[in-house]
Amino acid sequence: MCLGVPGKVLEVDQEMQIATVDFWGVKKQVRLEICDAPVEPGDYILNHVGFAIRRIPPEDAVETLALYDELLRLADEQDLMAADVRSEIEAAPDAASSSRGGGDDSP
Repeated sequence: MCLGVPGKVLEVDQEMQIATVDFWGVKKQVRLEICDAPVEPGDYILNHVGFAIRRIPPEDAVETLALYDELLRLADEQDLMAADVRSEIEAAPDAASSSRGGGDDSP
């Protein structure tokens, strides 16, 4: 099974085809070469294994992020994937001040 994770684009380096993307306050760089449409700061993308595979409407991103929040909330202490996600979010320097999905201006 493949899992795509939505994130909010913060910065884009067009020359290198790399974007800095916010995932629950965790900033990661993703490749843009295979994305279905050009992206710019403020857009949402669907990320899979470090590649933006498509640009997604903000309302779709909000729905998906809410679903992931619910899954994390319902996961028990034995769920290793949920524990890994939680620890990465908690370790992010600005995760505490960032809302889910990307900063103060999230939809």
